[in-house]
Amino acid sequence: MSLTKTERRQRIKFRIRKIVSGTAAKPRLSVFRSNKEIYAQLIDDVNGVTLLAASSKDKGVDLKGTNVEIAAAVGKLAAEKALKAGITEVTFDRGGYLYHGRIKSLAEGARAAGLKF
Repeated sequence: MSLTKTERRQRIKFRIRKIVSGTAAKPRLSVFRSNKEIYAQLIDDVNGVTLLAASSKDKGVDLKGTNVEIAAAVGKLAAEKALKAGITEVTFDRGGYLYHGRIKSLAEGARAAGLKF
């Protein structure tokens, strides 16, 4: 019996999380994608704390354009918040999603705004 789409993503997510971990100096940039919205968080896994978050629901994000353009804006917003908090380097956690489309756009938006990963 084959896996459903969510079961497959969950397996990939667990496989990634065995390797990728965040610290206070180099937090994990975690991405969640729903059908309508996209969310990004900077997480310190050592202390179990979310340092900051950005999403397509935030006021600083322009909702005009394609989903890929909105994801790039969310990545840029997350990077701006991180730089303001003194964080310049992160590890990227794609959350089991393929590095394609909105996930790739968010990562490139964060890189363009100055985050290193």
